[in-house]
Amino acid sequence: MGSVLVLIEKEMKYDFDEIIDRQGTNSLSVEGWKQSIFGLDRDATFSWPDNDFIRMWVADMDFATPPEVLEAVRKRVGQKILGYTKVYEQEYYDVLSAWFWKRFQWKIDLEHLVFAPGIVPALNQLVPLLIKSHEGILINTPSYAPFKKAGDYSNRQVYYSRLLNKDGYYEMDYTDIIQQLEDCSKNIKLFIFCHPHNPTGRVWTREELLRIGQVCLERDIWIISDEIHSDLLRSGQTHIPLAALFPEAEKLITCTAPSKTFNLAGSMMSHIFIPHVGIRKQWKQLYADYYSPLSIVATKAAYQEGEEWLEQLKIYLDDNFTYLQGRLKELLPKAGFRVPEATYLAWIDVSAYIEEQPQKDDLAGIFVDKGLLVNDGKMFVDHGEGYIRLNIACPRSVLEKGIQRFADALLNLG
Repeated sequence: MGSVLVLIEKEMKYDFDEIIDRQGTNSLSVEGWKQSIFGLDRDATFSWPDNDFIRMWVADMDFATPPEVLEAVRKRVGQKILGYTKVYEQEYYDVLSAWFWKRFQWKIDLEHLVFAPGIVPALNQLVPLLIKSHEGILINTPSYAPFKKAGDYSNRQVYYSRLLNKDGYYEMDYTDIIQQLEDCSKNIKLFIFCHPHNPTGRVWTREELLRIGQVCLERDIWIISDEIHSDLLRSGQTHIPLAALFPEAEKLITCTAPSKTFNLAGSMMSHIFIPHVGIRKQWKQLYADYYSPLSIVATKAAYQEGEEWLEQLKIYLDDNFTYLQGRLKELLPKAGFRVPEATYLAWIDVSAYIEEQPQKDDLAGIFVDKGLLVNDGKMFVDHGEGYIRLNIACPRSVLEKGIQRFADALLNLG
């Protein structure tokens, strides 16, 4: 009985039901959606007042950043000077090492570590360092769009290997991957890997990781493994860093960040592990910048003091997904949905409701007319048609209203 009471007390420590007003904070989610989703001017008008929209699109959370992190930032501001700053203290690196070892049994090599303002900027910077203009990139689709954009940004050709969809459970098509990697006309030299996968939420197994790692490395293909969602697992799931399985691989780069884990996207602090000495040297020559002192203390506090908050967050997200699954079965029984193994993003197949509709090519527009902001599956490069990605990292009361609007939009088409 005592252990149950302790668990209840722990679950009550953080308030994930709190509704936080984000207006006036220059938030992409709240104030930048017109430009980002629809490519419109910020003064564009819709049928709903701006304040009445439910925002379930971009992948940051509507939960307060951990109070331990906010307190660390306040303390640093209290030191009154925000001057030129880098990470000089050993304790920062000790905290980082402890996190990766405790959570994933991965002994990071601090010699390999470089910093970036985010994983997307890191991808844009890495691509021209790793491959030449006539060499190609392979990604799995559906895909996080910046993977393709990283190739486009440097005028590198990007090729797609479609994930195999088995009733909502996605797997890599190794036959297709090998065929493309061995196609001399494509000259693919880089595989950008999403681990766990966005938008499908797959947590790749040890066997899958060993196979994809061997397929690429045996063919001398660079791998960038984006592991930003690695902390956001469902109960019972385990994340294995790809680099932990291939500790001697020089052509395997790992991208990590606290941004998704602790709702710190605006902090702009990512950790990139580059084992290759030559590439790491070039990176440091080009991108060894100063960093925000507030980002440094926020990141350190998150990894040092944020674990309990994270564990309670994961319980809340599990419950939100359970609620979502039940409501979809009740309201939209023809929708295809499987609770993801990781992330706080639901990948929902709504094609059964839109097949005969003229609006099927503008799903985001269908939902915005019901006061709901979502990500259309077409945003995920390829093989996402008929899907919606829904961000459920929000208070339950918001999720309840959002799912009702979601259903209303699909059931009242035409």
